[in-house]
Amino acid sequence: MPSLNKDTFSVAGQEFHSRLLVGTGKYKDLDETRTAIETSGAEIVTIAVRRTNIGQHRNEPNILEALPPERYTILPNTAGCYDAPTAVRTCKLARELLDGHSLVKLEVLGDEKTLFPDTVATIKAAEELVKDGFDVMVYTSDDPIIARELEKIGCVAVMPLAAPIGSGLGIRNKLNLLTIIENADVPILVDAGVGTASDAAVAMELGCDGVLMNTAIAAARNPVLMASAMRKAIEAGREAYLAGRMPAKRFASASSPVDGLFF
Repeated sequence: MPSLNKDTFSVAGQEFHSRLLVGTGKYKDLDETRTAIETSGAEIVTIAVRRTNIGQHRNEPNILEALPPERYTILPNTAGCYDAPTAVRTCKLARELLDGHSLVKLEVLGDEKTLFPDTVATIKAAEELVKDGFDVMVYTSDDPIIARELEKIGCVAVMPLAAPIGSGLGIRNKLNLLTIIENADVPILVDAGVGTASDAAVAMELGCDGVLMNTAIAAARNPVLMASAMRKAIEAGREAYLAGRMPAKRFASASSPVDGLFF
């Protein structure tokens, strides 16, 4: 029987037990950030380099003091970048600030209202970063063709959206995600759109390797409690996927056998 204790996934040669990845924005303060992330059980924590101090502003609180790299795998991201050159520069800044750290989350946005990715610019930035030695986890649309191209470029994980960033709408296109998962040889992680625990469970039941979220936890009325719920949902969804669900049927099917009964 599969055991979650031995059920790990790897990214860029690193092995992880938790399939829940979390962001660090939108919390009321660093104490709430720290407590929620500890409760989530996440091992990978993503930080928006352009919006968060990781050492570039010496006179401001450094989030790495609350989330030490010795405990968490820090995943600097390019949130807020709207063109490839800016995203590439941001990754290079993160590498310099984090002593040569090469694992990054690439996102190049194409529209301020929807925050949908600019897939053309994303591909361009991914090509440059991979050539420069970065291990790129990439945020993208749920287009299976784009996902396949990003894997061919050499991205170490592909992260299609479930719905627009921060929308909480849940998974809007299960079939596209399923197609991406079935054709991938790198980890596929849902990134953006999760609103509550059931959304995370569905993503895992589809076969995703993990889920990255921020707003769903940070914007909850009780972020720490929601972090706990998300942790359990990820684990339950993964167990359901490993167990293999029963076939869906149009009509009822008795739970108990009827053969041999006396009437």
